[in-house]
Amino acid sequence: MAEAPVATWPASPTTTLMLVALAIFAAIASPASTALEGLRVDLTYVDSGRNFTKLELLQRALKRSKHRVNTLAARATLAAGAGIGGELEAPVNAGSGEFIVDLGIGTPSVPFPAILDTGSDLVWTQCKPCSSCYKQATPVFDPSASKTFATLGCYSKLCQALPTSSCDLLDCVYLYSYGDYSSTQGVLATETFTFGSPNGVSVPDVGFGCSGYSLGDFEPAAGLVGLGRGPLSLTSQLGVGKFSYCLTKPGESKKSPLLFGSLANLSGTHAQSTPFLHNPTQATFYYLSLKGITVGPTSLRFPPTTFAINDDGTGGVIIDSGTTITYLETEGYRALRKAFVSQVKLPVGNGSEAGLDLCFQLPEGVSAERVKVPKLVFHFEGADLDLPPENYMVPDEGSGQLCLWVMGTSGTSILGNFQQQNFHMLYDLAGNKLAFTPAHCDQL
Repeated sequence: MAEAPVATWPASPTTTLMLVALAIFAAIASPASTALEGLRVDLTYVDSGRNFTKLELLQRALKRSKHRVNTLAARATLAAGAGIGGELEAPVNAGSGEFIVDLGIGTPSVPFPAILDTGSDLVWTQCKPCSSCYKQATPVFDPSASKTFATLGCYSKLCQALPTSSCDLLDCVYLYSYGDYSSTQGVLATETFTFGSPNGVSVPDVGFGCSGYSLGDFEPAAGLVGLGRGPLSLTSQLGVGKFSYCLTKPGESKKSPLLFGSLANLSGTHAQSTPFLHNPTQATFYYLSLKGITVGPTSLRFPPTTFAINDDGTGGVIIDSGTTITYLETEGYRALRKAFVSQVKLPVGNGSEAGLDLCFQLPEGVSAERVKVPKLVFHFEGADLDLPPENYMVPDEGSGQLCLWVMGTSGTSILGNFQQQNFHMLYDLAGNKLAFTPAHCDQL
């Protein structure tokens, strides 16, 4: 680190104390966290417009989901080791996601398409000069071309909230690692972010990572926007007490809305809510209390601890925007699979081509719509998520099969975004609960 400049005349003790106080205040000051009335932005499916076949879209989504759930399991194991006195550093996030949020950054504002992730906190984008950057769809952000770019100091609150940081001439240098061994490294800074277009709302002094070194598969996005529960997340910085999204089905022409603040409200009389749980070793994630599962007329039997958060921080159930299908802990999934095999009056097929575990062979000439499938209901504390069949049983036209979009895992269970489609999901941060209601997301 370079030495501080030396004054050419002796400074009085009073002057010195005042300068030190001002320097400390500037260093610890946080970006403005102004409560906003309401914001709306659009979400785009990550593979939208990329000319993949339906089978390829399915395979790519499942590949990302498997990668992400494996990452979560690795993270939980590392965090559990660190929590009982180990020295392991847990990865801080689950990695890539399924939806891109359209934002603007800088003054003048330039496009910032970013992966939306409820499983992480840091907001970051690739910046010039970039020593190692992946290919993105938009030009790399140039901080020197913006009138509102400013770096954050080593002793700022956001810098202190980072899992790994260091100082470079008083600037906060960060390293943010993901469980899949991808990462971003750069300088923590503030910038003006623009929400919505063409006449968007500009919010100054949002803390973000200006990445000069990015390792991993985040294409085609320019970076990532974390909506987790930590102080670095966009929701925490905006000072909004709630946010919501309503996911349209892949292939639909209308984008999915992401709403912040006063715009994040559920309409109708059928809304239900369930409390968020806190996991000290995995504080970023939104944990839910899953009490039971019903398949058709059958209430599944499994030990009450199957979906509980364990003492070491492993296990539990999270709701996640970045995982496509739902993953259930092994014992719960085995009971669910057995119930579907028993109740669906079709021979079990081979779902390996699609990458799924349970598929049923459709009779020749019979469409999936004519097949009667059992209802699937997840019973959370205080709320029942009653899914329509299209949110868990999907035809694979290539193989002539009808496949279950739920799979098994060991460790943390995940309520995936496919099961959330056409439900308005409200994250009530102030009330510490998740609320939801069925909705026509393309009409919001």
